[in-house]
Amino acid sequence: MTPLVTDTTQNILQHWREAVPNDRLAHLIRDTERAFRRALQLRLAAHDVPFGHWAFLRILWERDGLTQKELSEQAGVMEPTTFAAMKVMEERGYIERRQLPTNRKNIYVYLTRSGRALKKKLVPLAEDSNRISIHGLSHSDLLTARKVMLTMIENLAADEVAKNAK
Repeated sequence: MTPLVTDTTQNILQHWREAVPNDRLAHLIRDTERAFRRALQLRLAAHDVPFGHWAFLRILWERDGLTQKELSEQAGVMEPTTFAAMKVMEERGYIERRQLPTNRKNIYVYLTRSGRALKKKLVPLAEDSNRISIHGLSHSDLLTARKVMLTMIENLAADEVAKNAK
């Protein structure tokens, strides 16, 4: 018989419910993000797609032909991380990297037909993870959660701007 949750998840839940129910939200959000990541990671693995490629694919599905630097910035990772991922993604046939004749300095990343086709397979996996995560929550709860998280992002961004202005 398979347990409803893993020991790790059970420990996290116990930690939040019993040990530190009033701990900082940042820690709770981090644990939530880890659970989301793990749920999607398991689904992507079934299609032999590393989780590290997910962010880059999502970005390229929306805007193909970015430079590696632009991809790094949008994904929020360092350029060496992007370079390594692009190398593997190119080997797998998901992308191709090109220099433009007018700009030999920058390397532009383009999805291949195979990379574009992954969208139809992989996006439903992410949607499935999201659907599972909201089970038992009302529409009103979801709207509130979304509003709260967006407000937190805005507040932290404003704080960053204020700190950088000093």
